[in-house]
Amino acid sequence: MTEGGSAVEDEAPHCSRKDCREPAEWVLVWNNPKVHTPDRRKTWLACGEHRDYLSDFLGRRGFLRETVPFADFTG
Repeated sequence: MTEGGSAVEDEAPHCSRKDCREPAEWVLVWNNPKVHTPDRRKTWLACGEHRDYLSDFLGRRGFLRETVPFADFTG
């Protein structure tokens, strides 16, 4: 946030893990079948250190659909 309270628009995408500000290296594509239609896709970003943690979190719940390198994601 800037002093005026607005988000910095050109900030590089960063990891979705709480309190992590590392650059995104991976896109975790997921869907909660109890809430979302089958074709709906949501994404979390992950740095190299937190990829496994976030993948495991989504995978244990049956939400993870695919993991794609950030540079290759066309979402």
